[in-house]
Amino acid sequence: MGTEPRDSLDALISENAQLRSRLQHLEKIIDNMPAMLYTSNNAKKAVNWCNRNLTETLGYSLEEILSLGTQFFKEVTHPDDASILTISQQSFQEKKGMFGGIMRVRKRGKGEWFWVVGLGIPFTYDKLGNVEDVICVFLDFTHAIDTGTQISEALRAVLRRSNEDVLNKLTTREKDIFILAGRGHNNKEIAEKLNLSRYTVETHRKNIRLKLKVKNTPELVALAKQIGLQ
Repeated sequence: MGTEPRDSLDALISENAQLRSRLQHLEKIIDNMPAMLYTSNNAKKAVNWCNRNLTETLGYSLEEILSLGTQFFKEVTHPDDASILTISQQSFQEKKGMFGGIMRVRKRGKGEWFWVVGLGIPFTYDKLGNVEDVICVFLDFTHAIDTGTQISEALRAVLRRSNEDVLNKLTTREKDIFILAGRGHNNKEIAEKLNLSRYTVETHRKNIRLKLKVKNTPELVALAKQIGLQ
């Protein structure tokens, strides 16, 4: 009977060692996976944790990323793709279960942009059920060079499906205006091309933004670009 406390202590020590070993193994996997993994606060659009692959790929330490807050994404994201971050933030505020997209980023101090494909899902929620933190993964698309034919076909298939899903929400006239707006035409130019009044075009564009849940013209253009309408 006198050995029971010792046996219990030895069992706890052994279990603790096993848990530590598993944790170290998981940390090693996370840091070495061929993807940039991070979590961010959806309200602030600020990273609060990331793996080593992200820090090495983008050239910022975790401490620097945390100190930069929202400025971090501005530093690494191509200006033409910046609106995608706002769209993703809004989608999670509206309870969307997943957001995916492709955008350009670059490493600190480098001039060359490279494409990444990203997916994000809700990670934590507040007491009201609103998304608090999001977990995201980015893959460097330039490394996916071993299956070029399949990549081309996959992108065409995804764009076709996305195109159909978005356009099915619009009337025929709204589709025409959405396509022209996505190509950079202003209301006056669209009105002239479609033989409509400028007021009619403005009304249609307002309805389009409501149906597609975008707040402004840059987001509308970004969506058109995302589904291949430009």
